[in-house]
Amino acid sequence: MAAAVVLLAAVSFACLTGNLVSGGRSFSIDYKRNCFLKDAKPFQYISGSIHYSRIPRYYWKDRLVKMYMTGLNAIQVYVPWNFHETVQGVFNFTGDRDLEHFLDLANQTGLLVILRPGPYICAEWEMGGLPAWLLQKPNIILRSADTDYVQAVSNWFAVLLPKIKPWLYVNGGNIITVQVENEYGSYFACDYNYMRHLRTLFRLFLGEDTVLFTTDGNTDREMTCGSLEGLYATVDFGTNNNVTDAFKRQRRFEPRGPLVNSEFYTGWLDHWGDQHAVVDAQKVSRVLAEMLSMGANVNMYMFEGGTNFGYWNGADHDTRFRSVVTSYDYDAPLSEAGDPTEKLLAIRDVIKQFRDIPSGPMPAPTPKFAYGFVNLKKVGNVSGLLNTLSPLGPVESQYPLTFEEVKQYYGYMLYRTTLPRDLSQPTPLISPLNGVHDRAYVSVNGVFQGLLERDTALVTNISGRQGDTVDVLVENMGRVNFGSKINDYKGLLSHLILGKDVLTDWKIYPLDIDGAIAGGWPHSDSQKNFPAPKKEPSLGPVFYMGTLQPNGLAWDTFLRLNEWTKGQVWINGVNLGRYWPARGPQQTLYVPGPLLSTVLPNYITVLELEGAPAHQRVLFMDRHQLSPTAGKT
Repeated sequence: MAAAVVLLAAVSFACLTGNLVSGGRSFSIDYKRNCFLKDAKPFQYISGSIHYSRIPRYYWKDRLVKMYMTGLNAIQVYVPWNFHETVQGVFNFTGDRDLEHFLDLANQTGLLVILRPGPYICAEWEMGGLPAWLLQKPNIILRSADTDYVQAVSNWFAVLLPKIKPWLYVNGGNIITVQVENEYGSYFACDYNYMRHLRTLFRLFLGEDTVLFTTDGNTDREMTCGSLEGLYATVDFGTNNNVTDAFKRQRRFEPRGPLVNSEFYTGWLDHWGDQHAVVDAQKVSRVLAEMLSMGANVNMYMFEGGTNFGYWNGADHDTRFRSVVTSYDYDAPLSEAGDPTEKLLAIRDVIKQFRDIPSGPMPAPTPKFAYGFVNLKKVGNVSGLLNTLSPLGPVESQYPLTFEEVKQYYGYMLYRTTLPRDLSQPTPLISPLNGVHDRAYVSVNGVFQGLLERDTALVTNISGRQGDTVDVLVENMGRVNFGSKINDYKGLLSHLILGKDVLTDWKIYPLDIDGAIAGGWPHSDSQKNFPAPKKEPSLGPVFYMGTLQPNGLAWDTFLRLNEWTKGQVWINGVNLGRYWPARGPQQTLYVPGPLLSTVLPNYITVLELEGAPAHQRVLFMDRHQLSPTAGKT
């Protein structure tokens, strides 16, 4: 074992101390000296992952400067396809989606870029970055040479990659390497024809000299299915792996060339119902030092995690469906709000041993403010607001349709039918084929009666009279982003059975909640539509509204919904994401200061799905609480 360490370190040291004649602007692999060459000189990158899609554009520069001041010379960036082509054929690269502006800021800051454009990215992001409209083809095999899938990928890359080409390092930009697919070896398909097609597309649009690479988990099976000739094979692993063994595995697939850990895990993700994940800072810094001393190139995943705003969180499905929380803090060196942590300082102390780091102080944390309590008032039950929330009206169908069939890809849909007979006693409403994806809130004549949940609650009891209205509000909790179950259809995927009756004749309402709120509802018509507020607990899916009055500050803050159950929050029309404090671990939602107005009323809208407290109050705090027992500053 000791001999193996010496051997790996020796070949890497030869690379780092090589004295080569510098040519023009270039980036390549030196297979003789086992390293990267930047402008014909040996180069070792120390990188960190940052996701522009999880950070408000206003803060991009702040986060990049903090990464640069830590001593990083590169960043690693995913491009989520569904973030840019949410609707097929409609591309958005503006505002928070302005990828080229982000690349330019990184370039101005002095950071090189390792780009990961997918098309699949995992990332605990909705459907791993794949657009849900792909699922309109019911038999599509994602991440394979399936004709429909490959055509969609080709169309997307024909838009994306020409935007990328000017940003390649050899063209005067800062992109040094580009990843093909992502951890493909972990997927069941193992389709080399698909990987060859991607290689052809990247070469066609980016040129023959671009350094293309793959990343796979630290197993032989994953490295075998994920690697392909002409794509440099790299590995990913965390603090619990033996560094020498992991790099020996990479060497079996790449006998020569640089050692690369493309995802060195500084922390981990949280699902609803987990304990908040933490990874010891000293362990991270010790393993980082070990890798850098071997001459390895290391990307730390994550360096800042950010936030799963809106509906962008992903999910896992191993033994059951588990949705990822709104916070993507990841216990990373920069917190969800972009603040330096003790882990960052420990990492910077390690980097100092291997390269000169920029002089000067680390930028300060962004200021936080506790704006205090805000009282909300009830707007109304979802079932009574359908004219506003579903302006095009329902789709009628004998049997339930999925979100994808109705082209409502995210958020919520309401399924409405009537009771076929009198139910004097509570009668089981059953999803016999586990067909509720992912949670269903059931009301009869506007009165909440219970819920169904994928994999865990397949039966609830309801009662009522023949002809009563049955409303089933279904929530998409985020599509599976990893493994073989990423064909994750949403809504009611199969019949609901009431006692011995199959429920039929549905009216299906796609809900454009975000569109209504972005248009000013409910605050714009609050005077004319809503009753005088009553302070009482309520059950079932209900909207609430309130106003945070301006105080001259627009500082970051954290929203706590104490004793609220589960739901979604919007501030000034922006969807902050989901809350679920009872299941946890996350207890507060990050509110970026730039969302707030210093002079105008700040409008708060809450969709509570199960039950609101009698006090109908929310609290703005000056610190995050990512677990029930501890805050994180």
